[in-house]
Amino acid sequence: MSGERPLPLAGIKVVEFQSIAPAPMAAMMLCDFGAEVILVTRPGGNSAGLPMGEPPILGRGKRAITLDLQDPDDRRFAVDLLSEADVLVEGYRPGVMERLGLGPDDLAEVNPGLVYTRVTGWGQEGPYADQVGHDLNYIGVGGPLAQIGRDAPTPPSAFVGDFASGSLMAVIGTLLALRARELTGRGQVVDAAIVDGSTYLMSAHFEMHNRKVLRPRGENPMDGNAPFYATYVCADGGWYSVAAVEPRFYANLLDRLDLTDEPLDAQYDQSRWPALRARIADRFRTATRAEWDARFAGTEISAGPVLEIDELVDNPHIAARNLVRESDGRLEARPSPLLSETPGRWGTWLARSGEHSAQIREEHTTSR
Repeated sequence: MSGERPLPLAGIKVVEFQSIAPAPMAAMMLCDFGAEVILVTRPGGNSAGLPMGEPPILGRGKRAITLDLQDPDDRRFAVDLLSEADVLVEGYRPGVMERLGLGPDDLAEVNPGLVYTRVTGWGQEGPYADQVGHDLNYIGVGGPLAQIGRDAPTPPSAFVGDFASGSLMAVIGTLLALRARELTGRGQVVDAAIVDGSTYLMSAHFEMHNRKVLRPRGENPMDGNAPFYATYVCADGGWYSVAAVEPRFYANLLDRLDLTDEPLDAQYDQSRWPALRARIADRFRTATRAEWDARFAGTEISAGPVLEIDELVDNPHIAARNLVRESDGRLEARPSPLLSETPGRWGTWLARSGEHSAQIREEHTTSR
């Protein structure tokens, strides 16, 4: 916990129904900042899409109860839990919760203030709503995928779709709905569709498109086409990122690379880019990543190493900001953003599916 001040979401009760990736991360973020999260797991199942043999990081800080939602008694217990909850988080396909008798209309009868957060790929309605899909499909239809890469559209792992367009939008929507409840006294449904969020993230690109300055993928200065905004491999196989967009940064880059014969006023002459990219690539291959760190130190270039996951803990900036920690050989990230008065907490990891079943049942029976 953070000192004696309560965390921002202290007193908020969340019931999360087991699913994969974006919904668990959204619930974890709420938990990181003080919400009490009860994770409902399936009998014999796993949590957060990962085997419970290795407790998933997306379950940190949560308590877990195993309920068989096909069983009438367990379903009634779930309804009782939700009657006292502030937020429900689920990541099922449309209609699943309704068929279980746990849809928004069902629960509004017992808890009209419930914020019902639904994290899906295609949303609760629309021609694609019932289609299967994954992160890549949603950002493909939503727009971002066509803007990523130089030649073919390049999958950006799950960062853009599942977590930025899904988890973060779900958290924002949940907080907005909680604020609206303070004004109206009523809960509402948060339809956090990844395709919606990814299209929202296109706002700056829409602006460039409207101004007719957005070129096709691979022809824009900041999509990997420009040699001064790209990554290069070093002598030791490590990679370095260069983002010397501003003229003075570009000049500093050329100076440190001993390429001062390149004309500064030709920075945006695309006809020169292939040859310049090759020259810069040749230079980077002459020294290790650590040597480039030393050579660039103290110079305004906008460049830095590309760190692999197992290197993060040892990076001085990551360490100074306490962004990543290692616990029992496992890495996890500090809650973000960093609040000056009430920063988030590092929650403990779940040890097994349904770990707190008896405890939660006893608490709930006592409170009724």
